[in-house]
Amino acid sequence: MAVKNLVLLGRFGAPHGVRGEIRLQSFTGDPLAIASYGPLTDKSGKTSVKLLAVRPQGKDMLVARVEGVSDRGGAERLTGAELYIARDKLPPPEDEDEFYLADLVGLRAETREGARIGTVVAVRNFGAGDILEISPAQGGETLMFPFTRSVAPVVSVSEGVVIIEPPDETEVEEE
Repeated sequence: MAVKNLVLLGRFGAPHGVRGEIRLQSFTGDPLAIASYGPLTDKSGKTSVKLLAVRPQGKDMLVARVEGVSDRGGAERLTGAELYIARDKLPPPEDEDEFYLADLVGLRAETREGARIGTVVAVRNFGAGDILEISPAQGGETLMFPFTRSVAPVVSVSEGVVIIEPPDETEVEEE
């Protein structure tokens, strides 16, 4: 079972060379800072990973040395693994309008008029941008809303609410 309140900081890619180095995609503001957070875990919180060193490789990738990994086979076993840290180990957001995506889970979702839509249960990203997944107040299947300024114009973590302005629905005629 996954540990709650974890924030995804990075994801391992393919091995780099034969000495145990591995490519790493960092999701931190400063990509190299991922190595400064101390031990990271998998989503279950059971497996711990310590990054010994990271260096840039190209525009969007790092190469990492991982404690206990000294050959290509060890690096291959890490391929695709995601690296998390407990939310409480991260610094607080600097501005009132800043937040971590993990902070959105559990917020009430409602309209500007105060009508309850439901509760944010996840923030997803399938490649085209972040999506708020909301469990409806009346039950049923979850609702998905693009997490954009036009659809979610107000986010107040301190008040526990995100205001949703659902986009107009469009009908597509079948041929």
